Amino acid sequence: MRPSPSSSAPSAPRAGAPGIRPGIAAALADAVIVLAFAATGRASHGEADPVLGALATAWPFAVGLALAWALPLVRRRPLSVWPAGVLAWLGAYAVGMLLRAVTGQGTAVPFLIVAASVLGVALIGWRAVALGVRAARRRPAGH
Repeated sequence: MRPSPSSSAPSAPRAGAPGIRPGIAAALADAVIVLAFAATGRASHGEADPVLGALATAWPFAVGLALAWALPLVRRRPLSVWPAGVLAWLGAYAVGMLLRAVTGQGTAVPFLIVAASVLGVALIGWRAVALGVRAARRRPAGH
C-alpha cells in the first residue's frame, strides 16, 4: 500500500525546491573564495595573525567584489560565467589592486600575476563547473 500524499513520511528534496537563492549562494561563494585566497597567501608566506591578517589582505579584493555585485549584470545572472564570473573577477582583482596601491600595500609583479590567475580561475571556474553539472543533470538518462 502506498502512503497518501498527506503522510508524514519525509520526502526527498525536489529539484527547484525552495532554499537558498542562487544569487545569495553565488555571492557567498565568491566571498569565501576571496577570503580563502587571502588566507592561503598569508599562510604560504608564514605571516603572523592569520585571522586579522587575512581580513587585512582580503578587504581590497572584497570591496572590488562588492562593487561588481552592485552591477545589475552580475545580480541578474549570478551563476553565469559571463557576465557574472568575469565581472566578479575583474572587480575583485582590478579594484583590489588599485586599493592596495593607494593604501601602500604590496603590488609586486609576481603578486599581480598570482592574484589575477588564482582569482580568475576560482571566481570563473566554480561557475563553469556549476554550468557543466547543471547541463549534465538536464540530459535525459542514457544520453
